Amino acid sequence: MYWPALNLKNFNFIPKGYEIPDTLKYLHLTSNNTIFGTQYKEWPTTNVPLVCDMSSDIFSKPIDASRFDLIYAGAQKNMGPAGVTLVVVRKSALGTVSRYLPTMLNYETHIKNESMYNTPPVYAIYVSMLTMEWIVQNGGLAGMAARNEEKGALLYDEIDRNPLFYGHAVPEDRSLMNVCFRLHDESWEADFLRLCAQNGLDGLKGHRSVGGFRASIYNAMEKEGVQRLVETMQQFEREKA
Repeated sequence: MYWPALNLKNFNFIPKGYEIPDTLKYLHLTSNNTIFGTQYKEWPTTNVPLVCDMSSDIFSKPIDASRFDLIYAGAQKNMGPAGVTLVVVRKSALGTVSRYLPTMLNYETHIKNESMYNTPPVYAIYVSMLTMEWIVQNGGLAGMAARNEEKGALLYDEIDRNPLFYGHAVPEDRSLMNVCFRLHDESWEADFLRLCAQNGLDGLKGHRSVGGFRASIYNAMEKEGVQRLVETMQQFEREKA
């Protein structure tokens, strides 16, 4: 694959304008990057089969599944407990691998056995079913998209307004699942995390590859939680002004 020389700035945007050779066996994408806080808003146009890891934003919005030959997603972000993986595969993609595949790594094995070739993790599957019912009850994928866009706008608007903070990802590629942001004065990071803890906010320390802070606002995160973070950022601004 070829794309022009890019200044990735620590992977803070989704590359665009690259060429996808027709000779590729497939193109693998990750729809949402939890570490750097970027997310695909539209898919590349290509005749090459698309394979996508949607673990961190599956069921967060409607998607055109017909664009993909294979979608896979771990349940642990938006779907249910760890231990379950969702796979959506085009029938024409099955049986096309010439090399040997171990039995458990061959999707045809699981399809022929209705996903019960081995003992399934029944509790994790049951909780995933409850999550699917909750999504339907709350407007389906369109409802999840509206919910996530509202939460994302609330937090990103404060990041852009507050003079103490700035976002890691460029605006057009910002994730609605993982909001990565930093302080202009990094010496205040510990102070901000202490204030967050005092206000009942946890898990905001950013990944070591980015630093700063990361707010994971998956489907289950209520708007009130995001509002609490926004109010904490405003409180921190007043204290440091």
